[in-house]
Amino acid sequence: MGDYQSAGYSRRVDLDAYVAAHDPEWRRLEQLIGRGRLGGAEADELVSLYQRTATHLSVIQTRSPDAVLIARLSTLVARARSAVAGASTPSWKEFGAFFTTTFPVAVFRSWRWWSGVGTAFSIVSFSLMWYVAANPRVQTQLLPAAEIKQLVEHDFASYYSDPEAGSFAAQVWTNNALLTAGVLLFGILIPLSIYLLATNAISVGIVGGIMIGNGHAAEFFGLITPHGLLELTAVFVGAGAGLRLGWSWIDPGHRPRSRALAEETRAAISIALGLAVVLAVSGVIEAFVTPSGLPTWARVGIGVLAEAAFITYVIVLGGRAARAGITGDVEVGRREDVAPVA
Repeated sequence: MGDYQSAGYSRRVDLDAYVAAHDPEWRRLEQLIGRGRLGGAEADELVSLYQRTATHLSVIQTRSPDAVLIARLSTLVARARSAVAGASTPSWKEFGAFFTTTFPVAVFRSWRWWSGVGTAFSIVSFSLMWYVAANPRVQTQLLPAAEIKQLVEHDFASYYSDPEAGSFAAQVWTNNALLTAGVLLFGILIPLSIYLLATNAISVGIVGGIMIGNGHAAEFFGLITPHGLLELTAVFVGAGAGLRLGWSWIDPGHRPRSRALAEETRAAISIALGLAVVLAVSGVIEAFVTPSGLPTWARVGIGVLAEAAFITYVIVLGGRAARAGITGDVEVGRREDVAPVA
């Protein structure tokens, strides 16, 4: 606090005097960092000097910027922070921990949100599907008879069979990733996320209703189920994370609003990264399994197996991590830093 007060007396800091006053502390911090194992008193001194040096760096950056001194203190603060927080984990361990703990527990903890999204989406889609299928007049109001014939006899099936599998998988992954990113990122603006979900639910309901109403129910479900189960689940999870993020701003609960938003944002980012892999699997199924010559039961079985594997993965690994008290948040030493006060 004394540093900030002294800096406040004038817009210009006497840099030489400031360095002379605090250089012994910086040198002492360097000594403690280089010692390795420290006793209790020395560890407390290290933390205290780290906080004060970080404050010194902040004062110099804002009052009398000096590139050489800033570089020196930035390096010193970074080394001190590493010593306080501990050594970093090897990247391969972090990668493994993300997929065995961070991602599944983040999805598991938001299950009420994405299961709610999935339920609402299914109700809208299947209700509209039944209504359109049962009312031929509604079908012709939605599409001309010629376009309905083209859709049910050619376009729906050719969408999966005509494109080259590899490029189609990339296209599918991109489209699904954009949709999932949209419902996740727009979750903080809740109406936009709901609009995107409703638009897709209505589209699925209309196309399904037209296919079913014209005697192509087996073809519709046989082509959409293998990849659609996992694909839509990924969209639901992304939308649930986004809506939870948006709701944390409206109702942060016992947490300060800024903290709640920060925590849910970090969880949403973890979910987004993990869903990229889930959507890649869905894209591969859509490109190589859906249009394949396998029997319908085999193609659908692969889709059900992929969906069951993902749900089991979330319940087993995510549930275990949640019971251990893990939230999926970033480790304390890697979160956003707050300028310490001496």
